[in-house]
Amino acid sequence: MKKIVILIGNYGSGKTEIALNMAVRAAAEGKRTQVIDLDKINDYFRMSDHVKLLDEKQINLVSPTFAGAGLTQTNMSAAVGSAFAQDWDLVVFDVGGDPAGAMSLARYHSDFAALEPGQLEVYDIVNVRRPMSETPEKILKLMADMEGFARQKVTGFVHNSNLQAWASAQDLRDGYPVVKAASEMSGIPVVHTTGLPQYLEEFLRGEGLDERFIGEPIPLKTYMMRSWDNFTKGI
Repeated sequence: MKKIVILIGNYGSGKTEIALNMAVRAAAEGKRTQVIDLDKINDYFRMSDHVKLLDEKQINLVSPTFAGAGLTQTNMSAAVGSAFAQDWDLVVFDVGGDPAGAMSLARYHSDFAALEPGQLEVYDIVNVRRPMSETPEKILKLMADMEGFARQKVTGFVHNSNLQAWASAQDLRDGYPVVKAASEMSGIPVVHTTGLPQYLEEFLRGEGLDERFIGEPIPLKTYMMRSWDNFTKGI
C-alpha cells in the first residue's frame, strides 16, 4: 500500500535532511520512492541541490527549483499530482517551515482526504535548538499554526534536536524532556528520534529514557551541509 509522509516543522528543524534520509533508505529497500519539495522559501538548503544523488538512487524528485525537469510555479501543481496518481511505495512531502509552505500543501487537501486509512502520516520535526521550539508550549503553538495553514493534523513527532556542525548527544538529551512533555500534553506520539549515528547511539545509552518517547531511532547521514562560500558561488 502506498505510504505518504508529510514533514512539517520550524525553519532549520531538519526536514529536508530527514526527507532525504527517509527516501534513500526506502529506495535501498527496493521501494518506488518519490520526494515532493514544497519548500519554496529556503534557497540555502534546497532539495534540488541533490538531483544527482536522487537520480542515482532512482528516487523521483518534484521541486519548483528543479530546472532539469522544466518545472515552474505554473505546472508545479500538476507534477505534485503524480504523488497521488502514480504507483509509488513511498512519497515524502518536504514542506517549508512557514505559512506559505504549509499553505502550498493545503491545495492538495482533497487528494489527501481521498487516501485510505493508514496511508498518510504527518510528522512534526522538532529541534529544540531552533527559535519557537524551546518549550513544549512553543512547540504545540507552532504546530497548531502549521496544522491550520496546511489543513492537516500532525500524527507524530520526530525528535531531531541538533546544532548542525556543532551537534552532540547533549542536544538530544536536552531535547528529550521537552519533546516528551509536548507528547504528553498533546497525546501525539514520538515516532522517531533522529541524529548522526554516533550521537544517537550515545543518547540511547543514557539512563532514564522511556521508549514511548523515543520511537524508532533513525541514524542520519548528512547530505545538507553546505559551506557559505559554496552557497555564495552557487555551488
